[in-house]
Amino acid sequence: MTTTTETIWKAFHQELFNFINKRVKDKDISKDILQDVFIKIHLKLKTLSDNDKLASWVYQITRNSILDYFRKQKLKVSLSDNLIELEEEKVFNAELANCLKPMIEQLPDNYKEAILQTEMGVLSQKEYADKLGISYSGAKSRIQRARQQLHTLFNECCSIESDKYGNIMEHECKKDCGCQS
Repeated sequence: MTTTTETIWKAFHQELFNFINKRVKDKDISKDILQDVFIKIHLKLKTLSDNDKLASWVYQITRNSILDYFRKQKLKVSLSDNLIELEEEKVFNAELANCLKPMIEQLPDNYKEAILQTEMGVLSQKEYADKLGISYSGAKSRIQRARQQLHTLFNECCSIESDKYGNIMEHECKKDCGCQS
């Protein structure tokens, strides 16, 4: 028996919708992700070599699509002269974003520049390496060390509660560290 996108739809669509919606908790977004899943299934169906593994294959595509959705929702911030503005308001509130600027200012200059240029700027890690004339692995290491130092500073200053996806849900400043919350 040949497996078609239609037979997969009939067998899995409601089950997959429930699976997605349980994780995303928004019916419209869940429908969009489900549609993306079936587009991927349709495009990649020829790569399925073992029909006995259909369910695990379908669920792997679904899990990857959910992860893709959450990756796209990650925090993106931009710096202005006076404050940090949120581009993705759902990630966490503006008070928490105000804590970032003084913490970034505490980083050593090379780490501060790495964070500002890549994480909060427009450069990819590769472009950052090229701009500085350093190796790509050197740039990645610098950015990773900058993230670790920023994470340490943040944890020294604030108590943070996050969901299972790493999105910050609540925070409270532990001490006077420059946070304006």
